[in-house]
Amino acid sequence: MSQPEPQNRQAPDQGPKEPHDQSPAPSPRDPVVQFEPDLVRVLAGNRSAMTYRGTNSYLLGRGARVLIDPGPDDAAHGAALMGALDAQEHIALILVTHAHRDHSANTARMVSLTGAPVLAFGDAFAGRSPLMQRLAETGAIGGGEGVDAGFVPDRSLHDGEVIDTPAGPVTALWTPGHMGNHLCFAWRDVVFCGDLVMGWASSIISPPDGDAAAFRASLDVLQARQARVLHAGHGDPIHDAPARIEFLRQHRQRREARILASLTGVPSSLSAITKAAYADTPGAFLPAAERNTLAHLIDLTQQNRAIAHPNLCANAQFSRP
Repeated sequence: MSQPEPQNRQAPDQGPKEPHDQSPAPSPRDPVVQFEPDLVRVLAGNRSAMTYRGTNSYLLGRGARVLIDPGPDDAAHGAALMGALDAQEHIALILVTHAHRDHSANTARMVSLTGAPVLAFGDAFAGRSPLMQRLAETGAIGGGEGVDAGFVPDRSLHDGEVIDTPAGPVTALWTPGHMGNHLCFAWRDVVFCGDLVMGWASSIISPPDGDAAAFRASLDVLQARQARVLHAGHGDPIHDAPARIEFLRQHRQRREARILASLTGVPSSLSAITKAAYADTPGAFLPAAERNTLAHLIDLTQQNRAIAHPNLCANAQFSRP
């Protein structure tokens, strides 16, 4: 899930070519693209305003493959993943970046087809901060868009854990912000970054699963990896990772500044603050923008830069201290 940002779309990546290969480069819209000899992307057919061209699933290694993100609950996508394997190849391990339905709902189907174990940070509600957990328990914060509530991995990974896979070592990086159980997977000099960073859009941060403070910290974690390429959950590979990460950091800072500028001594509703802070956003995307605004307001209340009246919830009135 993501929030469109059409003014910042990157030029389409044309994919790799051998130095003397004169054949046409694969289009990023092709269902199956081989980025490296042992790295294949399979694009799911769930194109939408919130998923761009669809969800990217990745196959790593040769022979015994590692699948990152089985994608949406779609038999055709399951068949496409199996069809992307060479003769005598199989999927030996499934890694899941986070438990949103467009990334994890196809897990049960892929397990039935392959028998592979599933590794992730935890179930759909793992990784929430104590504050977000308390807000979730009140039932007054809303959220839950797209959550694959029944998702449970065979084994939970911890932050920094190095997984010995058939494709070589993969490091799990706990990167909450878009979702509490979000992981990025570092493999060689690339990182599969799920919905934390994308080249075509900024991520939705919808509490209690989304967390603006955690999102900022996770950008720092990803920046420190100094990846050659970021392979996102939606859209094209990101070849200038530092620039894109810095853009997103500044983008969130600009939104926060707009939200603060819209706050006065007179309490105002979440809807009114969102319309002021997202005046440049088409109306169809304001519901998603409202969730981002709420995430920022929760963060600002924790910094004592905003006050929620009478208490912190989606229906609160917000003002400056």
